Amino acid sequence: KYQDTHRYLQMLKKFNEVCGLLSLTRDGLRKLQLKDPDFPAPIKLGDSKQAHVFFCSKELEQWLEKKKAERTGELEA
Repeated sequence: KYQDTHRYLQMLKKFNEVCGLLSLTRDGLRKLQLKDPDFPAPIKLGDSKQAHVFFCSKELEQWLEKKKAERTGELEA
């Protein structure tokens, strides 16, 4: 069970990690979430306002690949 949990946690990126990956401030990432409906939805672990927010790394990769395809004209809008 530990290995499964560890594997799942490796798939998740913390809010601040995503900020770092995209070179955005926390506010910049929030604005991106509001502006881009294709940006992956966050995963909140817990019910409280202070619960940690994560993003699925696979969904982030897919979103980025889509952005790259749009940039190169490989994907028609």
